[in-house]
Amino acid sequence: MASAGTSDLAQKSVSDALRATVRRELQPELDEIGSETLRDQVVEAWAVAIAHTSFTCIGDLRASGMWHSDRLIRGTQADHLRGVAAIALQIAAVLKRQFPELPVDRDILVAGALCHDVGKPYEYDPEKRAQRKAQPSRAGWPLFRHPPYGMHVCLTVGLPDEVAQIALGHSYEGEVLARSPECTIVHYADKSYWQTLRISGLMIDDYTDEVGA
Repeated sequence: MASAGTSDLAQKSVSDALRATVRRELQPELDEIGSETLRDQVVEAWAVAIAHTSFTCIGDLRASGMWHSDRLIRGTQADHLRGVAAIALQIAAVLKRQFPELPVDRDILVAGALCHDVGKPYEYDPEKRAQRKAQPSRAGWPLFRHPPYGMHVCLTVGLPDEVAQIALGHSYEGEVLARSPECTIVHYADKSYWQTLRISGLMIDDYTDEVGA
């Protein structure tokens, strides 16, 4: 599944059990992708991302992924991914009804929405975070954010460039890019998800720094 000449991401063994777990966690939105190959690549991206951390599944990550942010009153990172994908599909459907010529690829949109945070397991892995924070002068703190790492994961497993751009550009890294239509929709679906739930009192501010000051 991985491209030739890629980094250690392509070399680490990923179990079929982990792939099966990821596939279950991303349903039913995963099945909105028409291409079987693309569905498998989305699963592979998350399986590879998880396999390189101390997490065992997407559901191990709190909904924001981040240890230093508000959390939802219930749900996990998998619920967030599926929520963003569902919102993105609705945005695209409404716009398509009014503008049938809208250049949005539905498969790319859903794959990108499900993979937009695929770099979070690496950025927020407690073990990796503790190691890096103990010696921040070696590589800075944090080493890098989840959007560029997520792009790296996407490209490693062979996902299309258009999906990788969504992983890279969905957050503020995208402010220096020309976002594609699909990336633009995922960007606003992601923002609306968090901001609507926050203003509605459905998030809990319980920040603690798990690795010390």
